[in-house]
Amino acid sequence: MRKIQFIGYGVELPKNTVNFKEQTRYRISGDEKQISLAVSACQKALKNANITINNIDCIVSASAVGIQPIPCMAALIHEKIAKGTSIPALDINTTCTSFITALDIMSYLLEAGRYKRVLIVSCDVASRALNPKQKESFQLFSDGAVAFIIEKTDEEIGVIDAMQKTWSEGAHSTEIRGGLSNFHPENYSESTKEEFMFDMCGKTVLALSIKKIPKMMEEFLENNNMKISDIDMLIPHQASVAMPIVMEKLGVPKGKYIDEVKEFGNMVSASVPMTLAHALEKQKIKNGDIILLIGTAAGLTTNMMLIKI
Repeated sequence: MRKIQFIGYGVELPKNTVNFKEQTRYRISGDEKQISLAVSACQKALKNANITINNIDCIVSASAVGIQPIPCMAALIHEKIAKGTSIPALDINTTCTSFITALDIMSYLLEAGRYKRVLIVSCDVASRALNPKQKESFQLFSDGAVAFIIEKTDEEIGVIDAMQKTWSEGAHSTEIRGGLSNFHPENYSESTKEEFMFDMCGKTVLALSIKKIPKMMEEFLENNNMKISDIDMLIPHQASVAMPIVMEKLGVPKGKYIDEVKEFGNMVSASVPMTLAHALEKQKIKNGDIILLIGTAAGLTTNMMLIKI
């Protein structure tokens, strides 16, 4: 076990909401920007933990799409909350599962003594790249930011185990092709603008997920001599309204996982930590519980992580 604990978290949502029938989605508008959401979430997390930025040893941005190509998003967040300090700042990106990947990597560094306290922030504004012609994705995604502060502890809590797998046959089922070297901005025009928008084939992603993830789950649980019944709560990426289908395939009963797709939609990298923050706030998970963070991401990448709270 990598002995770490959560000592604070902060959530920031855009003021504007859009409703699609009974589904609520958060979308930035007016002067709201991605950086402002991220900074606010970080400030709330610091306040919640009753510490200042000077108590942080590393700032990690675990977001799918950054503010700009260079510098890394963490450096731009650093400028807003830690300017004048030399706190290291870095990005960790596996798109929708970036938070789980960052938590996995940084838990090793905390356990090794490299850092004592780390701030991880996930923030995406998917609405900026949605294609109105793709009804499925246009009505699914939301904007938001979540920050968590983790620290090393001597208690018998923390990361029990984690696993990540990537099946690149799904690499082009969820993508934005334009904007960097593959399809340079100089190629942008009215006729090519959809290359710069989010493109997803939900049915293909779902089919690949249902084919691959149950076997991965079986392997992961066997590695830890556990069954679904040993887990107190699953915190899944709010990938789509098809979540109940996937959970059923995994053998996870209703009441054992949290489904907030209707209320919040898919917040990309912020999805898993947002659901985790809500679970802590509403006391759906408590001290001593064993939880499973699980999610799929573009790639197709899947992450699983067992944590004792």
